[in-house]
Amino acid sequence: MTAWQPPAPLLPPLPPADSGAPIRVLICEDQALVRAGYVTIFSAQPDMEVVGEAADGRAAVEAARALRPDVAVMDIRMPLLDGIEATRQLAGPGTTARTRILVVTTFNVDAYVYEALRAGASGFLLKDAPPAELVNGVRTVVRGESLLAPAVTRTLIGEFAARVRAPDGPAPAPVPAPGPGAGPDAAQEREREQERERLKVLTPREHEVLGLLSAGLSNAEIAAELVLSAETVKTYVSRILTKLDLRDRVQAVVLAYWAGVAPGRR
Repeated sequence: MTAWQPPAPLLPPLPPADSGAPIRVLICEDQALVRAGYVTIFSAQPDMEVVGEAADGRAAVEAARALRPDVAVMDIRMPLLDGIEATRQLAGPGTTARTRILVVTTFNVDAYVYEALRAGASGFLLKDAPPAELVNGVRTVVRGESLLAPAVTRTLIGEFAARVRAPDGPAPAPVPAPGPGAGPDAAQEREREQERERLKVLTPREHEVLGLLSAGLSNAEIAAELVLSAETVKTYVSRILTKLDLRDRVQAVVLAYWAGVAPGRR
C-alpha cells in the first residue's frame, strides 16, 4: 500500500451552475452498452453536454487533457490503464487540471474505490444507481462538493480503513519494498504519524468537525450535533480543506481514516 499523498491544491472554481454554460462531461467506460446509456442520460439534460467518450484508461487521460471537461465519469476496471491510475494522472498529487472525477463502480470492487478516492476522485456512485442519481452526482461534484453520502461513508469508507489497518488485508496495488529493518506495519505507522502531525494545524473545533465529517455526517447534521449554523459548519469545512491542502470532503475523510483519527461508526 503506497503512502497517503495529498491531492493537488483546491481546484479553481468552475463556472456557476446558473452561468448558462453547460456542464462538460467526459464518459470513461469500456462497455459500449453502458457508455451509450450514459451518453443518452447526460445528453438529455439541458445543463449538460457530453464532449467525448473513452473506452480505456489511456484514452480517458488523453481525452480529458485535450477536451478539459468539467467532470469525467470514470469506470475503474478498464483496459490499458485502470480507472484508478487514470484518476491519479488527472486529479492526483501535482496535477493542476480542474476536471473532477466521479467514479462509478460496484460493491465487489470496493477496495479499489478506496484507492480511487485516495487518487483524487471527488466521489463515487454505484453502477446500479438510477439515472436521476447519476445526473445529480455530476451536478454535485461540479459545484465543488463531494459525492459521499453519510450512509456510504459509514459502510464503505469504514471497511476501506479497516483493510488499510490490517497488515494482511487485500491491497489493489503491490506494497513497495520497505527500507532495511522496517516491516510494512512499521512503515505504515510512520506514514500515519506524519499525517497526524499534519492535523495539528487544526483548532480543537476543526478537529471536532473533521471527526464528525469522517463519521459520515452532512453539514446539517454536524450543525445540529455542535449547535452551530450550517453556514458556520461550511466555513469550518472550508478552513479544514485549506489548512490541509485538500481538494474536497472526500479527501478529508480518507486522510482522517489513513491517519487513524476518524471515530468508529456512530
